[in-house]
Amino acid sequence: MTAIVLATTCAVVYGAADFFGGLATKRSQVYAVVVLSQAAGLAFIVALMPLLPGRSSPPALLWGMLAGLAGGGGLIFFYRALATGTMSVVAPVTATVSAGLPVLFGLAAGERPELMALAGIALAILAVLLVSRAPSATPAGGGVGPLLASLISGAGFGGFFILLSHAPGDSGLWPLLGARFASIALVAVLALLTGRGLRPGKGSLGTILLAGVLDMAANVLYLLAVQRGLLSLVAVIVSLYPASTLVLARHVLGERLNAVQITGVGFALGAVALIAAS
Repeated sequence: MTAIVLATTCAVVYGAADFFGGLATKRSQVYAVVVLSQAAGLAFIVALMPLLPGRSSPPALLWGMLAGLAGGGGLIFFYRALATGTMSVVAPVTATVSAGLPVLFGLAAGERPELMALAGIALAILAVLLVSRAPSATPAGGGVGPLLASLISGAGFGGFFILLSHAPGDSGLWPLLGARFASIALVAVLALLTGRGLRPGKGSLGTILLAGVLDMAANVLYLLAVQRGLLSLVAVIVSLYPASTLVLARHVLGERLNAVQITGVGFALGAVALIAAS
């Protein structure tokens, strides 16, 4: 039950981080938002380490760095897909792949959730598809390009969940420290190679820093959850984060949810209930 509570809280915080990150990208270059927010997350994790001590080891840092490269790469392809495709196609494909890969990996590795939990997993993946559905009937632009980028970004996010779950259980927050160093280095190098600026837009720095702190807080919650529960259950609950983003957009920006998205939020709550009851 502890793992389910942590994973559910993680999904809420991830959704909030995406919401504020999305606000920041309206006034700043994407690479600036990514690098500066991740730097804020790095400072946050350094401050947290004395409170959640662990044992530093080469495996802890290595798995963390590999997870950071996967997550950073996934983020780059995600933004590329959004730039050339349609949100109603990009978001559900990315979220479903990022949820499905850890489930398949966990089952292949020998995890055997109870039947009710498996029903919750199926309902959760359906919920991800529904809550990510934008009110647009326009097909994705650019042909296969956006779809392929969406699949790669989902694989990157799913890889982050899988790789981080391999870190030793007594390593505390050291894997996240390694992950953040690796992802910052990757995105910063790519920004320099492509000539993208890293200066935030006017008035956006506070929002960027908040998004980074929330993202790292969600990473901490995920790491704690996956240390206490099955990857196949934790990762799929965490992947319900679009529901949190939608709720914030509704109450903060006044955006309306369509009937499909409202149904998806309901399915998300039902999925968590099924998994928690198993």
